[in-house]
Amino acid sequence: MTGKVYLVGAGPGDPGLITVKGMRALEQAQVVVYDRLVDPVLLQAVPESAERIFVGKARGRQQMTQPEINQLLVDKASEGLTVVRLKGGDPFIFGRGGEEALELKANGLPFEIVPGVTSAIAGPAYAGIPLTHRGIATTFTVVSGSEDPSKPGSTVPWEVLAKNGGTLVVLMGWASLEKILGTLQKEGLPPTTPAALVQWGTWSSQKTVTGCIENILDLGKEAGLTPPVVTVIGDVVNLREKLAWFDTRTLFGKRVLITRSRSQASRLRALLEQAGANAVELPTIQISPLEDFSELDATLSKLQDFQWVIFASANAVESVFERLEAQGKDARAMAGTTIGAIGPATAQALARRGITADFVPSRPVSEVVLKELSSRDWKGVSVLLPSADIGRDELEKGLTEMGARVNRLAAYRNVPVEGVSDLAKEAFLDGVDVVTFTSSSTVRNLVEMLNGDRKALDASFIACIGPVTSATARELGLRVDLEASEHTVEGLVEALISHFSTAQVSPK
Repeated sequence: MTGKVYLVGAGPGDPGLITVKGMRALEQAQVVVYDRLVDPVLLQAVPESAERIFVGKARGRQQMTQPEINQLLVDKASEGLTVVRLKGGDPFIFGRGGEEALELKANGLPFEIVPGVTSAIAGPAYAGIPLTHRGIATTFTVVSGSEDPSKPGSTVPWEVLAKNGGTLVVLMGWASLEKILGTLQKEGLPPTTPAALVQWGTWSSQKTVTGCIENILDLGKEAGLTPPVVTVIGDVVNLREKLAWFDTRTLFGKRVLITRSRSQASRLRALLEQAGANAVELPTIQISPLEDFSELDATLSKLQDFQWVIFASANAVESVFERLEAQGKDARAMAGTTIGAIGPATAQALARRGITADFVPSRPVSEVVLKELSSRDWKGVSVLLPSADIGRDELEKGLTEMGARVNRLAAYRNVPVEGVSDLAKEAFLDGVDVVTFTSSSTVRNLVEMLNGDRKALDASFIACIGPVTSATARELGLRVDLEASEHTVEGLVEALISHFSTAQVSPK
């Protein structure tokens, strides 16, 4: 059997910039060979059974030499495997993808090129700098800065670039930037020509410095810039003052810790990243199936015995319907039953199953739920409460006191994540600006992971999704800086945006 190699451009950093075709290649990969400038989030699309091989290179050090990488691709494809060579930016723009393709061709192995967004375009775009603009620049040139411009026989026509009047983009040029700028000025480019340095373009840690070619290097050093840096030279740089958008978002540059389970983190992560945050996932809980389904299955086989079913969470909805499907049933099994959903996320989970909840409280807090249900006659009413195996039982107690016959039933397990204590400590070592808590269990589990050491938490801004979570945090001695008025992940992010919006600073 002969395998195939997909040379895929991952884009410059923002995982959302990978192409649909590139993502499809990842989803079918048996081997992924990836670079340093690839966001690890993209590897989540790769099948768990796939082999992951890091071959990252940086100035002065490299995991593998280019000939070794070429041979690796040949070896894996010769084994009949589907290989994705995941490269930062575009594989054919200073990515040495051509060399890898030629080696595959020489060995008679099939390959496919999947272009990617190059940092030469995306980095400036995320900094609010269009490379072309009517009346300012009608051409742009991209050059490699890894070549010393002062050496004899330079292949870069610096004397032409200094006089062509378009935009000049230099990639991989930080180490040689002093000589490049000096050469351009020597060849006639005015020292007042606008210039910008974009570090880690499209990443949440992006930093942009603007000036002119006479002072931009000193400004970059003062800002502490290090590679990777894209240099943009030309009058289009002046447009950044009006077009900056990426680094002007309210939460831009803030490292925000997500403590909810990995299966639930995607929505919160997406909302935080849309607001500019660097979202760091550290799941402190894990949603797991029950070890024994017998009680749940037996109860679900008699759903007609219940007048009400009140779902405590979206997880409860998913777990119940998975067991109904195992019994060959669907939403019709709840016909004639009044359905309650504690919170909009739970209601949405039911809607995806074709059920419109009859009751959704104004706030997903037991005390509010009970108050809004108190006007009904609950005497003798049978109620099923599918929920986690651990959690508050206020709703069960309150309905029972009102006369209902309540069966609070575990539909799934909410368990701590094992082996992440070191990861928790590492996350705080890198610095955390905001810690988000979305349930009481996330608070307890994180404190446990840190072995009760609250110093890192005390130094962070703590945001809780609602009063129950806040109460647990305070019980454990934590300071709660913010509590969302709407007790959803959307409400939590909106509260963070509102809080930090007053501190928003315009880009320099």
